[in-house]
Amino acid sequence: MRYATMVLTWADGRLNAIDDHFGRSDAVEIETIRYLNPIHEQRYVELLELRGDLEQARALLADSPEALEYDVAGTDGRGVAYVQCQIVEPVDDLLSILREHEIVLDWPMAYVDTDAARGLEVTALGTSRALQRAAAALPEGIDVDLQRLGEYDPSGGSSAPTLTARQQELFELAVSEGYYEVPRETTHRELAAKLDLAPGTVSEHLQRIDATLAARYASTMR
Repeated sequence: MRYATMVLTWADGRLNAIDDHFGRSDAVEIETIRYLNPIHEQRYVELLELRGDLEQARALLADSPEALEYDVAGTDGRGVAYVQCQIVEPVDDLLSILREHEIVLDWPMAYVDTDAARGLEVTALGTSRALQRAAAALPEGIDVDLQRLGEYDPSGGSSAPTLTARQQELFELAVSEGYYEVPRETTHRELAAKLDLAPGTVSEHLQRIDATLAARYASTMR
């Protein structure tokens, strides 16, 4: 069994209307899509992992005509939203590809910041032929940046967790600048200035780097 981890970005900058709604707010954001599943009457439900002002998240969902039903749970700036939506493009296109080419997704799917736009990191599982056909079937307007490809390891997920190219660049800079020294010799704001990135983006990347490296270390202890 093979896996492919890729970052998908959309020409119009969004996956769906719910993502677009949250993208207009600085108070709350979607971090991951924990799960997405089609249901009856051309609808689908998704579980969204949120960070930020959960009351603002409720207000955004209440204001969205695409959120047919919703609920938000959580405290202290972190939560999960259950959202039921009408199936529209490009979600319909992606679900069709999964069905037609017998691809399985490894959840969750994480939102990441790329040089061009906000993207969605997706890991797909299947045979080599199935993955190739699914990639070829992606509709126009979706850019694919392949991050990792290899044999799937059921004991440790998609082999050992690895860093994206952007995360690797930031990690190497953080090490060289003394970010991981005690006490720290630089800050995430100084790293952001060197890479011409927003401080919030660098902070998010550093959190993901720490989580990835911790998971890699934990996998060696099994």
